[in-house]
Amino acid sequence: MRNAVRLLIFVCAICTGAARAEDIVFDLDQAQTEIRFTLADVLHTVHGAFQLRKGTIRYDPGNGKAGGEVIVDVASGNTGGGARDRKMHKDVLESSRFPEAVFTPTSVEGRFEPQGTSELVVHGLFQIHGATHELTLNAHIETKGDQLTATLRSELHYTQWGIKNPSTLFLRVSDKVQLDIRATGRRSAGSSAAAVR
Repeated sequence: MRNAVRLLIFVCAICTGAARAEDIVFDLDQAQTEIRFTLADVLHTVHGAFQLRKGTIRYDPGNGKAGGEVIVDVASGNTGGGARDRKMHKDVLESSRFPEAVFTPTSVEGRFEPQGTSELVVHGLFQIHGATHELTLNAHIETKGDQLTATLRSELHYTQWGIKNPSTLFLRVSDKVQLDIRATGRRSAGSSAAAVR
């Protein structure tokens, strides 16, 4: 009888470990993901957007570790001003040399709810303009079935990253840019529902 109990405990431990080892995997929908930025100047506020190329996020709720990558098309950056956008791409982002920016999540703080609302803090590495920097995003997550909608926000001190401030003699802009992302994705077939219980 004791051997049977020990065997049962051993099997349960293996099963629990296997469930925790399986990440939740979300594939982002390019068509339903918006990447927007806001840059203030003394006269008015500039709003712009970038397009998502592709993105997959892996997350282990057992230990908070994360992985995957989100690739942004830097060359798609658009503020609605022709001359301003040409200057942005040529002199600031140098998008012909650095056409992509890549965010690689590394860890997540907070409790992820498999259904409903979650408030999380996502830490990761952001590669842009030829260099890699630490980036933290505050995330509001809505999960329904296998669909996830995330609203993320961060403030980037881009001049500290070696990116040129586009200010001129007559136009002064902030050295910080606000990043707002609204992303929609679906849990891939390989994800384990058990991993979020």
